[in-house]
Amino acid sequence: MWLPSRRQLCWAFLVASLFSAASFFLHLWKGSLPRRLAFSALCQRQCPGLTQVALFCLPGTPRDPNGSLGLPSPAAEAEPGPRGIWTIRPEGRFGNQMGQYATLYALAKLNGKRAFILPDMHATLAPVFRLGLPVLDAEAAARARWALYPLQDWMAEDYARLGGHDVLQFTGFPCSWTFYHHLRAEIRREFSLHAHVREEAQAFLHWVRYSQGRGGRLTFVGVHVRRGDYVELMPSQWRGVVADRAYLEQALDWFRARYADAVFVVTSNGMKWCHENVDGSRGDVVFAGDGDEAAPGADFALLAQCNHTVMTIGTFGYWAAYLAGGDTVYLANYTLPDSQFLRVFKPQAAFLPQWVGIEADLSPLLP
Repeated sequence: MWLPSRRQLCWAFLVASLFSAASFFLHLWKGSLPRRLAFSALCQRQCPGLTQVALFCLPGTPRDPNGSLGLPSPAAEAEPGPRGIWTIRPEGRFGNQMGQYATLYALAKLNGKRAFILPDMHATLAPVFRLGLPVLDAEAAARARWALYPLQDWMAEDYARLGGHDVLQFTGFPCSWTFYHHLRAEIRREFSLHAHVREEAQAFLHWVRYSQGRGGRLTFVGVHVRRGDYVELMPSQWRGVVADRAYLEQALDWFRARYADAVFVVTSNGMKWCHENVDGSRGDVVFAGDGDEAAPGADFALLAQCNHTVMTIGTFGYWAAYLAGGDTVYLANYTLPDSQFLRVFKPQAAFLPQWVGIEADLSPLLP
């Protein structure tokens, strides 16, 4: 019987090893190997300089726009289209994060980059809106070497020339139409309500319509009264005021003079104050919601489904007015001229030019 020599055995082992390696890379190229194995084999080779982000090289990342994503695969990098990974740090509450989302969306598109949101922002906004931006995996986001870029509250020329940053995280509290108003249709699509959220709001308005006994069509005016921490924060820190009874009377009368069938739907995080200070004696005021700041989606959906808006101060009311469209009345000049607030907030960049401002009474701040 023939027995192979040691030299022949070595050659056979070498040929078998080469065949196995070729088969491995053929399967890898076809995408048929498990993800973890593919990642461990190619990440160092295909993601130079980016291997600190563990999931950069995972092939076949989920396409669901609200799914949790790692950073893009090398295949995605080879495709034509936007480059880079941009996100924004979620800070503040519901309205703040809406402003951050819209600003990220617009700036990434302007600079030809891909925008991803972080899981905390997804947890805040996704229960209410059918968001289109993908969600970055939390572990991948934590390991990325972000270039941090603080944003002011309004659009600046420099923000259109940020293309040199490929792994960028914005910070700040931007909430200005100057970032994204040219994309208004897209922003409204990004903030389209889930069907069940919209239907719940419409069911309430339907109940109001028939409980009023007027029948037919009504003109709904959403009224958002921001109270909460602003009651103390505005006079103590920003030398400003929040909306008072007189402002709300003027705002509601402005709509009453224009719409004979107006009905006002009042939401607030200070509903007790609203019951005491919003005059409902005419029968055209409905108090809605419980003002639960931990679950603002129902109040927001209700305001956004109205035809017009009365807002006081704050980003929650701003976004309700922006999405509702129609006429908007807002509280204007609600800080003293020397307020530090005006260094970070420009009214002309916050309120659309066609919105109607009613000046606040600043006398409580004067000696």
